[in-house]
Amino acid sequence: MVAIDELGTLWDKLFSAQPDPPPLLVVVTAAVALAVVATRLPWRIARNAVTIAHEGGHALAALLTGRRLHGIRLHSDTSGLTLSAGRPTGPGMILTLLAGYVAPSLVGLAGAWLLGGNRITLLLWIAVALLLAMLVMVRNAFGVVSLLATGGVVLAVSWYASPDVQAAFAWTSVWFLLLGGVRPVVELQRLRSRGRMPESDADQLARLTPFPPLFWVALFALVNLLALAVGAALLAGPILTDAGLTV
Repeated sequence: MVAIDELGTLWDKLFSAQPDPPPLLVVVTAAVALAVVATRLPWRIARNAVTIAHEGGHALAALLTGRRLHGIRLHSDTSGLTLSAGRPTGPGMILTLLAGYVAPSLVGLAGAWLLGGNRITLLLWIAVALLLAMLVMVRNAFGVVSLLATGGVVLAVSWYASPDVQAAFAWTSVWFLLLGGVRPVVELQRLRSRGRMPESDADQLARLTPFPPLFWVALFALVNLLALAVGAALLAGPILTDAGLTV
């Protein structure tokens, strides 16, 4: 009976909606996330979270399209590599390559949808579960440490932090993924224009399809900007509600 009660308490903790955050919190967390993305050193550190989402996107797409996932590597220079086996051409390979650059923004959009319903704890626990699932496929020490550190921070916030701190952390993280998903696409094209990324996802996609690399870079940018626009509208819900409007 005690176990059932504990499960019921856990269920309520996971799926109950928290109160709307103050509109000021939404604005401040957006400003903090933008500052991190726009400034060199904070971006250099926080970019590891974007890389985790990027490689996770490759890995998930590979599994969903029937490819055999061999492993994921995360590096201290914020680069990463996901290895899978299967047909070197065809829809599976194309979707696997396509998923990387759009994954951070799409994860951010999913997070914004959860926060739009004030499911803060559920969002944090889903993040921990995804990081643990990804940990199984990581094949280098830095990747293991990076995932354990990231997951540990998220778990600690979800379990020990006050509701206000959880809200601030969740909104900042989701804003960061939405905004941070755009910058790597800009960096990708800048490096490509200098001839420094001949094996980028966009160049590999160009070799598999009739479309040039610039088409794929533009597609990455379009998807991520749309995710940012929709996600921002969802996250701005408390501001619109306070103003007597709805999303």
